[in-house]
Amino acid sequence: MVYKKELQDSKTDIVRSWLATNHPKQIALLDKFEMELRLGRLSASSKSKKSPSTQISKNFGGVSSRDRREVTFRTVELLRTLIGNTKWKNAAQLMALLKGVGTELHAAGGGKEPAIANIVLRVMCAVRDEVATAEVNEQAQASDKSGNEKKSMDPIDEESEHNHDIAVKDVEALASKAKHSQGASGISRNLSLASMLWAHPQHLMSSKRSDSFSSVDSSSDPLSNISDSGGQYPASFYVSRPQFRPAVMEAIQEIMLDLEDLHKNIDEQASAHIHAGEVILTYSRSKTVESFLKAAAKKRQFQVIICEGAPHYGGHTMANSLAKDGIDTTVIHDSAAFAIMARVNKVLLPAHAVLANGGLVAPSGSHMLALAAAHNSVPVVCLTGMFKLCPMYPHEGQDTLQELVSPSSIIDYSEMSNQTISKVELLNPVHDYIKPDLVKLYVTNIGAFQPSYIYRLLAEYYSSDDWGSFD
Repeated sequence: MVYKKELQDSKTDIVRSWLATNHPKQIALLDKFEMELRLGRLSASSKSKKSPSTQISKNFGGVSSRDRREVTFRTVELLRTLIGNTKWKNAAQLMALLKGVGTELHAAGGGKEPAIANIVLRVMCAVRDEVATAEVNEQAQASDKSGNEKKSMDPIDEESEHNHDIAVKDVEALASKAKHSQGASGISRNLSLASMLWAHPQHLMSSKRSDSFSSVDSSSDPLSNISDSGGQYPASFYVSRPQFRPAVMEAIQEIMLDLEDLHKNIDEQASAHIHAGEVILTYSRSKTVESFLKAAAKKRQFQVIICEGAPHYGGHTMANSLAKDGIDTTVIHDSAAFAIMARVNKVLLPAHAVLANGGLVAPSGSHMLALAAAHNSVPVVCLTGMFKLCPMYPHEGQDTLQELVSPSSIIDYSEMSNQTISKVELLNPVHDYIKPDLVKLYVTNIGAFQPSYIYRLLAEYYSSDDWGSFD
């Protein structure tokens, strides 16, 4: 692991050196982004005048969980600028650039915000998809060209012409199959759950692709050196294609459109999951859950019970917002969740991250609700965007993606002078890990899925070859 970290640091330094030499404006933009990430100033709302509820909801160095979509959108804009305005020559160099930038963002604070790494991995997957699509198209064109040349040189009888048509149709069928089985990201990856979990970072270092290609032409360009070293990509990654850059930029634009329409696409499913007369229980405040409930209230009459979410009490702010829209809302203490669960029809939870096994990382206190719901056979439904889907397996259990923050929000510092309290160890975790068997359904911007289907979504949105690139 020490060797891997040194290798990543070396590659990051090379990428920074290349950007500083060839693209000073882009390196300045990257530095500014990292500084805002460290200070928690990426979200639009954090730049404006903060309300008390915004100030007490700081979780990630000033970035509120309500602003995560804005942070993710800014990350996509950064990648679009870097990719569109830098002079990389082929897919291998672009992958090296993305790995270096992703590693640096992860070290600058992206580890606390997994959505940033998810976006970089998704763009890397889009690059692989475009290479594969270009390769299939080139094979089809080569087959068609050879068939036309043979037809012009030799007289072809009816039988040979029929055989040529079959060959062309076979290539077209291959391209069509790749296109229609590609799913959301652009290409099919027939991976089993076992093979995908085996692609965890500790196994990636020992695995090598059988179709790897080492570039013999070592250029003085440092980005060429880092992309050509190790022969980690197939030969098609080192081919310069003039249409490749526009194709990648189009894929990035599609990611931005997904983020823009995120709440709209989730809200359209509200009437299918919330029915008249139901009692819905939720926890603290989530912009996604709030928007979902307001969309459902346009067609249904139901009651909402909100756990206040101590010590930040985001539930009070959310209850006030829902009540203004005419929704019957009740706020309860977090400790009363088990007592009220027998009256509840459904539990709605937000997500900090959705993991490879279908597990959920949610705000601290959510695990208590999930256990109470399981005891009373109440379904737990998670509302989340696909940008929160992480190619990570929860090897650390309850501590996965966990962060312990200062207990000052729980107890005042002056009270620590008390001899009894001074002997107490206070833990203030930011998140809870919820096992997949406690979650009934994930409602996302591309549809609703059971936890057992999450690994297939990972295969569509990320390449297993890139898992662990920033660890």
